[in-house]
Amino acid sequence: MTIRLPGADGRLRSYEPRNEPLGLLPAGEPLASRTVFSAAHVVADPYADVSPDTPAAVDWDATLAFRRHLWSHGLGVAEAMDTAQRGMGLDWAGAAELIRRSSAEARAVGGRIACGVGTDQLTAPATLHEVRSAYEEQLALVEESGAQAILMASRALAATAAGPEDYLDVYGHLLRQAVDPVILHWLGPMFDPALEGYWGSGDLDAATEVFLQVITAHPDKVDGIKVSLLDARREVELRRRLPDGVRCYTGDDFNYPELIAGDELGFSHALLGIFDPLGPLAARAVRVLDTGDVKGFRELLDPTVELSRHLFQPPTRFYKTGVVLLAWLAGHQEHFAMVGGLQSARSLPHLARAYELADGLGLFPDPERAETRMKTLLALYGVTS
Repeated sequence: MTIRLPGADGRLRSYEPRNEPLGLLPAGEPLASRTVFSAAHVVADPYADVSPDTPAAVDWDATLAFRRHLWSHGLGVAEAMDTAQRGMGLDWAGAAELIRRSSAEARAVGGRIACGVGTDQLTAPATLHEVRSAYEEQLALVEESGAQAILMASRALAATAAGPEDYLDVYGHLLRQAVDPVILHWLGPMFDPALEGYWGSGDLDAATEVFLQVITAHPDKVDGIKVSLLDARREVELRRRLPDGVRCYTGDDFNYPELIAGDELGFSHALLGIFDPLGPLAARAVRVLDTGDVKGFRELLDPTVELSRHLFQPPTRFYKTGVVLLAWLAGHQEHFAMVGGLQSARSLPHLARAYELADGLGLFPDPERAETRMKTLLALYGVTS
């Protein structure tokens, strides 16, 4: 059997899907040598009468089922993240409900969860006091839910701060009142252009120094940092300067195998969007790494980088479209609808290539179902077999 896929040049070509999946990847205990979070996507309710201008409608059963899938393989879930759905269709009210529901589900099944804390309830230009208050409101909710907090970058703070001192003041205030150590998230402008110049400077070297000031002033309140700059060299240099006990969680969806494997001076843990579609395979790779087999780890994970780089190509913030496509093709949900209508954010050739790369990796438990669903999508665009 073959399927006709459109290429970047607009021409159709034949592709022969693989007959067998990679193999059933069994569930397992939590991972040992690395702490690994998947920034999980939200499943939209396709039957709700909503538009991109109205609050999102979420299929809670399917959304929580996907989180149980990730937990069953020993991965943690990074919930309500700026890189997964917030700021791209899911508002603060929806994110708050997601935090409550997912945290309760994590307690019920013994899953690890960390939740994003931001300021996206602010809809107009804000003062620094209002930014702090918005952060505090979200931090209180996450702590009350029993989840670990991830202090995310704030569009409102980026727009309001006059310089590095304002960042030091806001983050210092939040860290002093945090009950438990948090993860600090530095999200680059390739994911969100509104965060250009975060930490008070467009110079990444100067911004890094401010970021490190925040950490070194409160090392007992920082569990770790998540770096999403897609710059492996900079991440390695940064993690070597962290205080003892502060972890680095890579958010680099371009270079994650080498960063997680590490070197003689250290390694990165992981908090990655690409581990949404790669969850079981990523867990298998880390279990190999748990035995000390770096070569075996790289042999499993290196081939996935081409798919990840494809999904995260510019505009990087639309990577979720490919992630949800793969979740649908893999059978984790029954439709290809997205919060905010973002299923239209990538072209058909982009989606076709995502299917081809994922199929080549054996990511679909039922390749025949994936092929049938991909042909359905192609038919909607006028491609007939």
